Amino acid sequence: MYISGFRYRGLTMAVPANVLALGMVSLVTDISSEMVTAVLPYYAVLVLGLSPLAYGLLDGLYFGVTAVVRLAAGHAADRWQRRKLVAGLGYALSAVCKLGLMAAGGSVGLLGAVVAADRTGKGLRTAPRDALISLSASPETQGQAFGVHRAMDTVGAFLGPLAAFAVLGATGAYDVVFVVSFAIAVLGVVLLVLYVREQPPVVVPVPAVRPRVTLALLREPRFRRICLLAAGLGLVTVSDPFVYLLLQKGTGIAPEHFPLLPLGTAAVYLLLAVPVGRLADRWGRVPVFMLGHVALVCVYALLGGGAPYWLVLGVFGFFYAATDGVLMAAAGPLLPAHLRTSGLALLQTGQAVARMLCSIMYGAAWTFFGPVPGLVVMGAGIVACLAFWKVVS
Repeated sequence: MYISGFRYRGLTMAVPANVLALGMVSLVTDISSEMVTAVLPYYAVLVLGLSPLAYGLLDGLYFGVTAVVRLAAGHAADRWQRRKLVAGLGYALSAVCKLGLMAAGGSVGLLGAVVAADRTGKGLRTAPRDALISLSASPETQGQAFGVHRAMDTVGAFLGPLAAFAVLGATGAYDVVFVVSFAIAVLGVVLLVLYVREQPPVVVPVPAVRPRVTLALLREPRFRRICLLAAGLGLVTVSDPFVYLLLQKGTGIAPEHFPLLPLGTAAVYLLLAVPVGRLADRWGRVPVFMLGHVALVCVYALLGGGAPYWLVLGVFGFFYAATDGVLMAAAGPLLPAHLRTSGLALLQTGQAVARMLCSIMYGAAWTFFGPVPGLVVMGAGIVACLAFWKVVS
């Protein structure tokens, strides 16, 4: 079923109802998760006293744990043809972990364990959710469908830091932030159960959905190249918390305003997600993905040069609009329907492992050499990846 009524510059877009339902689930869930994400870097580094290297290890755990479970989740979802079920388990696990953050208190070890469990939930849900989006839309409108979903998701990313700021302002207690985040996450699970529909199962022999069959997807040249490009660029993509810590350090923004920094990124992402998705459908998804990483190089340069915070956040928002959903839209149509979840999980796993390594490397570089030399190396790495892609393609 499609729902019409979205308009952009006079153009009406027909959006699958399942995409809208998944977008609403992501909107609510992102309010919950971004409440925590907005305060966690400040809480860990400036309240618990973690060094940049220690936080880099914690942030690397954020990406690394998802890499461990993505492939298993994708395989299970395709083998059982139950993508909604696997995604729901991931959403539920992440919801419970919000209470675990409160129980962790000031223990860095327990905090790491809860973050690992929360990221396990994200690893379980991401590929099945994206597969449901991809299977709900036509091949010609993948960029648009992911753009609409990511726009709704970003509304949550915009509201989450505001909610965290309001709760901290009213109570001054991080525990209250975690409890409110838990209650909102539960609402997201309820919306998934009530409104998201499983796609009709693809009738294939059960033995066809096996791990070696998933790995064999890399034999398809176009999909293999996208996986290599995403992993290579992930290896030089500094994670959001480091960007915001650098921005706070460089501009002297008051610590109590730190949770508001992601709002600038989210606002630009929200405005651009749909039009950039439509542009990717017309111009080419991989070129738009690469353009997004050119913007990321600009972010590094602006951070190193002490640019105003609004400019950094604006360019960072464009980076996300041109890369996040666009990558999934580029890869989805290259994969057979009955292996769509497994294939997207394979792509996301390579990217997550690369970003885990990047967080650890950049945290070490900041600790031993300062923040700017690490940015120079990461920016040079992006340029090298893009140049290499142009040569081999």
